[in-house]
Amino acid sequence: MSRGNYTTVKEFILVGFSDVLELQYFLFAVFLCIFIISLSAHMFLIVLYRFSTNLHTPMYFFLANFSLLEICYISTITPKMLVNLLSGNKTITFYGCTSQMYCFLLLASTECYLLAAMSYDRYNAICHPLKYNSIVTRGACIKLIVGSWIIGFVVATIQTFLTFSLPFCGPNKINHFYCDIPPIMALACTDTKFNEIATFLIVIFLVIGAFMLTVLPYVQIIWTIVKHHSTTGTKKAFSTCASHLIVVTIFFGSGSVMYLRPKSSYGTNVDKFMSLMYTIIAPLLNPFIYSLRNNDVKFAVKIFFFNLKNTEL
Repeated sequence: MSRGNYTTVKEFILVGFSDVLELQYFLFAVFLCIFIISLSAHMFLIVLYRFSTNLHTPMYFFLANFSLLEICYISTITPKMLVNLLSGNKTITFYGCTSQMYCFLLLASTECYLLAAMSYDRYNAICHPLKYNSIVTRGACIKLIVGSWIIGFVVATIQTFLTFSLPFCGPNKINHFYCDIPPIMALACTDTKFNEIATFLIVIFLVIGAFMLTVLPYVQIIWTIVKHHSTTGTKKAFSTCASHLIVVTIFFGSGSVMYLRPKSSYGTNVDKFMSLMYTIIAPLLNPFIYSLRNNDVKFAVKIFFFNLKNTEL
């Protein structure tokens, strides 16, 4: 088919999860609760960091920035998904779809390397405690955060351009609940082999690279704890590292499965479940695992509400 015979698609339809009205209402209630809890938890952590002097350390500086990123991340997809669950009109404009994909890729890619930066911080705190303050300075923290955003910007720009430079000439039903690369490429009216290879290489660099940079410091942490710490300290550290690694595995593992498969396997309900893991579930778990289980945070919460109560009196 020649380029001139293509009919330009001006809007897409997000199929979502189900056409059964009762099930849509149930899913709306579930996802709305998750969205509110996630949003509230991350916002609270940012406020807590701002007003708790005992949390003004590199670790919580990273966590505060991480929470801000997560707020933007879940707000990119969830509100539109909630509207679609209640509305019979599930359309999204071509440029709206482009914007959603760009924002999602920017934030998800940034998160990959911000997680790596956070594990690097923990590695230096536990494995090099005497040099920690000289290695993890505020300037170093800012550079790591800015570097993560730069990587996210580059990845999002390249992938969004490659995806939406494809011709779309008819089918416009995206068998997904948001504008993601694989289901949109499946609608293209041309061979997408180049895009598939490009996506594969970028995911290898982004997801696998960031995963290794995130996991290896935790492996070194565990090894250091086994060698030098007491049994009680070892159990506590193993528990903390294990919980962190569970969330990291959910985020990176589900993303890898989604993007490292051939085009022929796109569009199944398994895809939607896998996407839920890194777009909805992981952001819900992160504040509780990374922060709210931490003794420093628990102490800061007590002081925060104590001061708040005294202020009201």
